[in-house]
Amino acid sequence: MVFKLLHVALLASFKYILTIPYAMLIGLEYKEALLAVLAGGIGGFLFFYYLSGWVIQKSYVFWSKTWKKFPASIKSRFRILLRFISRKRPRKVFTRKNRLIARLRNNYGFWGIIIATPVFLTIPLGAFLTNKYYAGRKHVVAYMVLSIIGWALLLTAILQLFPGILG
Repeated sequence: MVFKLLHVALLASFKYILTIPYAMLIGLEYKEALLAVLAGGIGGFLFFYYLSGWVIQKSYVFWSKTWKKFPASIKSRFRILLRFISRKRPRKVFTRKNRLIARLRNNYGFWGIIIATPVFLTIPLGAFLTNKYYAGRKHVVAYMVLSIIGWALLLTAILQLFPGILG
């Protein structure tokens, strides 16, 4: 039983929308499934949000320190190379997921990422995008946690009202 709860919580920290039907299929009751999914989703978001903040910060520090250590002659050659490459840059190929992320950010912004993360995006990707673009906003973590709770309640309610969906 504990193994099932941990399995569901771990799965919920990555791909949230698949977890609730999976929890019902493996035999968890409504309350157990809801609590395991909530714990996994919220715990996964918090883990990936703070991990991505640390990674972003360390990458800025790494690249700034690395760039300072290069001699001026290499820096100037690199800048010339960048100018040459930028003239002949091939068109960027957008995948379906890249288009979805760009559309979400441009059209819906902060609220689009908050609402879409548990269901359409993965928890790690939503945590990274939230930290990258909206870390300075107040109550970002609280809004995402509320979104995770809201989607869990909605999806479990749908599965309880229509039990034939799972087959």
